[in-house]
Amino acid sequence: MNPQVLVGLETGDDAAVYQLRPDLALVITTDFFTPVVDDAYTFGAIAAANALSDIYAMGARPLLAVNLVAFPIKELPATVLADILRGGLEKVREAGADILGGHSIDDHEPKYGLAVTGTVHPARVIRNRGGQVGDQLVLTKPLGTGIITTAIKHGVAPAEAQRAAIDSMLELNAAAADAMAEVAVHAATDITGFGLLGHLHYLAHASGVAARVAADSVPIFPHAEALADAGEVPGGTHNNERFLASRVRWSDAIPPGRRIVLCDAQTSGGLLIAVPPEQRDRLITALGRRGVSAAHIGELTAGEPGQLEVR
Repeated sequence: MNPQVLVGLETGDDAAVYQLRPDLALVITTDFFTPVVDDAYTFGAIAAANALSDIYAMGARPLLAVNLVAFPIKELPATVLADILRGGLEKVREAGADILGGHSIDDHEPKYGLAVTGTVHPARVIRNRGGQVGDQLVLTKPLGTGIITTAIKHGVAPAEAQRAAIDSMLELNAAAADAMAEVAVHAATDITGFGLLGHLHYLAHASGVAARVAADSVPIFPHAEALADAGEVPGGTHNNERFLASRVRWSDAIPPGRRIVLCDAQTSGGLLIAVPPEQRDRLITALGRRGVSAAHIGELTAGEPGQLEVR
């Protein structure tokens, strides 16, 4: 591999990193998806926040983005597309970056996202590998967006759940990344389509360790567990459950709804951070100063790489 490629495909990390000079590297990522909410502007903003999240997970800052658009221009008004693009643009500008172009195709099903480029000092790249036995796991957003957005599509999501999930998906992980920069964290990843346990599995496997999660310590959006029990579960979450079946050892005391939430495919989720035990409280304090919720949910342990225990 080109020695200037600091992060590539080897551990399924959140973004690629390419070193330009001793003090500067580019961080490059992309993400797009179909609408998760009915409002076009909000969908655009959520999609942008989700795409930007990979940049923050690497400890980097976004520099620029380009749009990725699929839209049924003959079936939906152009004003809907304009609202999607406006939502994305304003969220990217909130992040201190800008959108400098993009590409669109005519497609029956709307899709929107970004290709994002960021920058970071090569010595400050945070990867999904590097976790060590004893590291404490800190999560910065609640879980359940996949379940709640599925319930929104079916018209059964309680207003409280909708508002909480949408507000969280709109929140950038910029402040959480700033807090990480204050503390000597060992590894991090953002929680998106593979769900909490899926992303933790990859982080632990890449780090050569196992992990333990305290299910009662994991923050969950209001009504998410009840909606899971009612069957409001997206296909991606079921895929995660199947993938994790041989990789997670569950305590019998954990109810089915909570198991589903821990596997739930997230959109614009929080950061999962592995931090040395002596730095845990410092990290949580740094997050709190920036208004970021933080939950200590478990730890990395000795064991078969990637194997998880949920108590």
